[in-house]
Amino acid sequence: MRRIVFTIALLSFVAGSTPAIFGFCGFYVSKADTRLFNKASQVVLVRDGDRTVMTMANDYEGEPKEFAVVIPVPTMLKREQIHVGDKALVDHLDAYSAPRLVEYFDQNPCERREILPMMRAAAPLTESISQDAAGARAKALGVIIEAKYTVGEYDILILSAQQSSGLETWLGENGYRIPAGATPVIASYLKQNMRFFVAKVNVAEHARLGFTYLRPLQVAYESPKFMLPIRLGMVNAKGTQDLFVFALTRNGRVETTNYRTVKLPSDMDLPVYLKQSNEFSAFYKAMFTRQVESQNGNAVFTEYAWDMRWCDPCAADPLTGDELRRLGVFWADRDNQGPANVFLTRLHVRYDNAHFPEDLVFQETADRSNFQGRYVLRHAWTGSDICAQASGYRVKLSARHQGEAEELARLTGWTVADIRRKMGPEVAFAAEPAWWERIWKK
Repeated sequence: MRRIVFTIALLSFVAGSTPAIFGFCGFYVSKADTRLFNKASQVVLVRDGDRTVMTMANDYEGEPKEFAVVIPVPTMLKREQIHVGDKALVDHLDAYSAPRLVEYFDQNPCERREILPMMRAAAPLTESISQDAAGARAKALGVIIEAKYTVGEYDILILSAQQSSGLETWLGENGYRIPAGATPVIASYLKQNMRFFVAKVNVAEHARLGFTYLRPLQVAYESPKFMLPIRLGMVNAKGTQDLFVFALTRNGRVETTNYRTVKLPSDMDLPVYLKQSNEFSAFYKAMFTRQVESQNGNAVFTEYAWDMRWCDPCAADPLTGDELRRLGVFWADRDNQGPANVFLTRLHVRYDNAHFPEDLVFQETADRSNFQGRYVLRHAWTGSDICAQASGYRVKLSARHQGEAEELARLTGWTVADIRRKMGPEVAFAAEPAWWERIWKK
């Protein structure tokens, strides 16, 4: 059978908003009166031992002339540990691991074919005050400016503080508007001896560089903490947020230790009308929402887990060694056209304060079993040949169509009647049983 693969970059239809940065692990602080809030985020986590490289790329709404973000980090960061990344690399990783439709075409049942085993081939390896005065005021408030850097279009401070009130006062006096409700969250991070990474975007410099979007920030650090601080990101969010985590590790699948990690439903036969991009988008959103509800709103979902040295099917070209290296895979050979020993886990979480009171804590497992969010479309044979096999095929086809409609209804909550209508009048279904046949049906 011929097979065609379709995918959708999920962030584009889950969030439906303008690309931007860092909502998942920090809060936006604005120097204008515009209220900023974030709905979806992407983060790439490269992890090996205690070494982590984190790439942050998120969404924002609002158009302040200047804005900044405050992110808790587990350790001090030197200038060389901070980098401005390439959003195209995150987009490539997103496309490569996205849930996919796989399309098959039924053959003529009247034609005899010898089925030979298929070899599975690996994918080709392919506004300011004086510095002294600012430092004195910070010190008086118990705030220490541990480092100050300029990286690309970002002005960056690394701050530590004795108490949250002093840090909030300092941020407010320096023009950063702190969202209501941030105080207890900031205090909890200070108790963990975490520092605060303050990245201010200079819009003038951003314009001079010629970018039409905000580039991702990357940080590399060593810490036994393998986690994402999501609680600050909920302070100025409206409703739930969607977070996509792409974890790149050596040994195996990544999961959360303080929340359930659940695999999405996969490998179902579904109606072929979902091939239309808008229909697949609607299906995925409805299916994911239903899965969130079935887990009481506090689970993390695995959408993809696979050894990056091969893929089946490949939803996008595999990442090269150079691309992986630029994402932070420090053990990859930049000259190699294919990945080194890299295992990719794609996690999707929809979270809010009520259901995710703790930050996400991860662990790398030794599980290297492959998984992908994969949904199957089977096109019916429509020929007019007459043979015994064709008659049997048509009988089974009606039952198959009915099963596809019922499966889609189960996954999404849509009605079977609406699904059958969208499948079209040319699609045959098995005859509905009489009412009395349904009474004692087992």
